[in-house]
Amino acid sequence: MTTIDTPSTDTPPACHGAGQGAGPHGYSGDKEAHLKRLRRIEGQIRGLQRMVDEDVYCIDILTQVSASTKALQSFALVLLEEHLAHCVAAAAAAEDGGEELNAKVAEASAAIARLLRT
Repeated sequence: MTTIDTPSTDTPPACHGAGQGAGPHGYSGDKEAHLKRLRRIEGQIRGLQRMVDEDVYCIDILTQVSASTKALQSFALVLLEEHLAHCVAAAAAAEDGGEELNAKVAEASAAIARLLRT
């Protein structure tokens, strides 16, 4: 039988729901890499603004829109994977996690549904 280490009581809760305070979220370990990636995406969006301002050909702008959209989708998938591996896994490992686990799975399912609608 495999045992799962439970977090010590000295640390803040492993994951918070929407609107709750800051804490160690699943993405916290790679926060700088995520911020760098988001800055790169922000640069792509600013590039789109520049393209429109400079009256660039429509298809060229649409190509850049597609690249920016894919970059955001890729970031979202990484964030979702980290949420599942960290927040949902922590809820599954908690002794009284049944209700919390159901809530985390429902949150993840809703996030996936939103991603699929885009």
